[in-house]
Amino acid sequence: MRTRHVLAVLAFFSVASVAQADVKIFSVRSIELLQGSPQVKALDAKLGAEVKKKQAEFEAQKKALEEDAKAFDRDGPTMSAEQRSKKERELNTRAGDLNFAQRKAQEDLQNQQREMSRDLNNKIQDVIAQVAKEKGANIVLQDPVFADSTVDITAEVLKRLNASGGK
Repeated sequence: MRTRHVLAVLAFFSVASVAQADVKIFSVRSIELLQGSPQVKALDAKLGAEVKKKQAEFEAQKKALEEDAKAFDRDGPTMSAEQRSKKERELNTRAGDLNFAQRKAQEDLQNQQREMSRDLNNKIQDVIAQVAKEKGANIVLQDPVFADSTVDITAEVLKRLNASGGK
């Protein structure tokens, strides 16, 4: 019981000393940072271009496979059993390979997106830390329920992100 009392007294004095200290608390709004950051726009554009490129490649492969399947349907009755069996296996293998390649490309794109998002998040966090240090902040709160505009450093962080462009 005595230990709890001592801990309570220490906690009280710790809180009292922090209250007397000149603590600077700032805030940032992450949604605004993500919506206004040129780095996010560059990331979206890059991933969008990558998706379109892969989709075009797969559409071309799918179309070629469909054309070959139609040719097989048309020419199949005139083929020998061995030729027909070989062509069926080839078409099935190509269809399986195409499905696998699509799943793999999707997985690769998701991994790339996660990595790029992590790098971007680190960049934003670095800029937040830089602004906070320059302003002498002790704490920066992200997305508080309420923050007075005098403690909000979102605009300054966005300004620096814009100054560095999409890099």
